[in-house]
Amino acid sequence: MVSGLRWGAMSAMRVLIIGGSGFLGTELARRATAAGWDTAATYCSRPGDLSGVAWYQLDLRMPEHIDEVLAAVAPTVVMNATSGGSDWAVTADGSVHVAMAAMRRGCRLVHVSSDAVFSGSRIHYDEACQPDPVTPYGAAKAAAETAVRLLVPGAAVARTSLIIGHGGSGHERMVHALATGTGEGVLFTDDFRCPVHVDDLARALWELAMSEQAGMFHLAGADALSRHELGVLIAQRDGLDATRLAAGCRADARIPGALDVRLDSRATQRRVRTRLRGAREFLRVR
Repeated sequence: MVSGLRWGAMSAMRVLIIGGSGFLGTELARRATAAGWDTAATYCSRPGDLSGVAWYQLDLRMPEHIDEVLAAVAPTVVMNATSGGSDWAVTADGSVHVAMAAMRRGCRLVHVSSDAVFSGSRIHYDEACQPDPVTPYGAAKAAAETAVRLLVPGAAVARTSLIIGHGGSGHERMVHALATGTGEGVLFTDDFRCPVHVDDLARALWELAMSEQAGMFHLAGADALSRHELGVLIAQRDGLDATRLAAGCRADARIPGALDVRLDSRATQRRVRTRLRGAREFLRVR
């Protein structure tokens, strides 16, 4: 069970969300402001539209900008939820500079990583598994993980999977485009992940931030689904025609990356109160 600060108990908390304008970052910011915390967030090109958030433009490729933002905000907690894709200067080096700045200022650091650090060669991965990435993005995320854990031993590093919720994720938008005929493409039947709801993920991340727990955590849903199976559930939830979702095999498309990566979150689930629902539950038609 979690030790340390209790959820919602620190009304005077000052938090900084790196990547606050993204899908996950927006939910993190929403929860922080709802808890009454002094909330700041960064963006690359356009700030979010949440009220009660102080927005700062930040280029993670420029370490001096990171120091300037942390000096201006003086946060108690830094949540790094940015995703720079395969841009090494952002995803790897940028995360290193964030960790160094947080360490210098004595901030609590939570770093969000990805199941892309794994190759899929063993399918099931718990928190003790070592990264073996096969894509530039996965390699950058793996490098960031290692640096964060070395630089800030007290940090929490949380790997997650496909993030779903409220229609705003990339996968949900793609399903809608395919089901309504406004987009083209296929959903793979041989590409498996453990989707997590953005509400569950954000709540669990803040729970970790408010605790003193350190090390590696897996925050993914309990169900392993192919992208096509996930798409069908999304379409059914939203009243769309799931038969319009074309199916295909990623192996045939020769797209680089792991086919089957299933994060085992059971050890983490014993350490956090937030229940990580499976997609079959949170997408169930009521």
